[in-house]
Amino acid sequence: MTPTQTVMVLIDADNVSPDVIEQALGTVVAAHGAAHVRRAYCTADAAPKHAALFKRLAIRPMVNLASGKNSTDIALAVDAMDLVVAERPGVVVIVSSDSDFAPLVIRLREKGCRVCGIGQAGKTGDEVTRVYDEFVEITHRAKTAAKAPVAKAPAARTPAARTPAKRGGRKAKAEPPPAEPEVDDAEPTLPDAVLRVLAALPRLRDGAPMELGIAAERLRSSGLLAKNAPSTKLFKKHPELFTLTPERQPNRVQYCGPVAK
Repeated sequence: MTPTQTVMVLIDADNVSPDVIEQALGTVVAAHGAAHVRRAYCTADAAPKHAALFKRLAIRPMVNLASGKNSTDIALAVDAMDLVVAERPGVVVIVSSDSDFAPLVIRLREKGCRVCGIGQAGKTGDEVTRVYDEFVEITHRAKTAAKAPVAKAPAARTPAARTPAKRGGRKAKAEPPPAEPEVDDAEPTLPDAVLRVLAALPRLRDGAPMELGIAAERLRSSGLLAKNAPSTKLFKKHPELFTLTPERQPNRVQYCGPVAK
């Protein structure tokens, strides 16, 4: 991407969760270096729920007074065409799992834009992903409630065993209790090759998915991958630590091992 290209991110906030929105924006910045235009389209009822997220990520909310089932989608599409004509962006990213944006994607491409899509895994069908120049599926990270600590009952006291006294009135010395086995609580160590990969791709440490194309470029620039070698071969050497998706033709990699320090 050249420095003069504008990157637009248009979010269907009624369609994807706040967690996916945050991951999607991070994915765009990592892939393109910036996200100049950040707009989220939602109903007036949803806007207050996302206000803190929008403020933290510098996303401009575009509140729509819903008058029909697809009124928010139409508002996004109309705004997208106005922005493309006025700003001439090089990349437009639509964050939604909805298939209704296919005509918009085709028209934006005709205007000379590279159109990328980001959707939530499990909600996006194949008919959605095929229309984009590139599509990334993001896994929703559900919040888990903290478990309450379980109170343990105090251990029952048992009478101490008496040591029989030796003849002559002297008491026998009590034998010391057996030493407890040492527990190795050291953090799991990772192979040097994996540590070098994580050093070259620090974003993987957080468990966020990364596009294979971007990962391959950074691995080659770090001297960890040959010029024509596929990055999948490198990650498949450690299947217990790296996950490639989708299974047939992977285009993303995700680190699933312990946190490396």
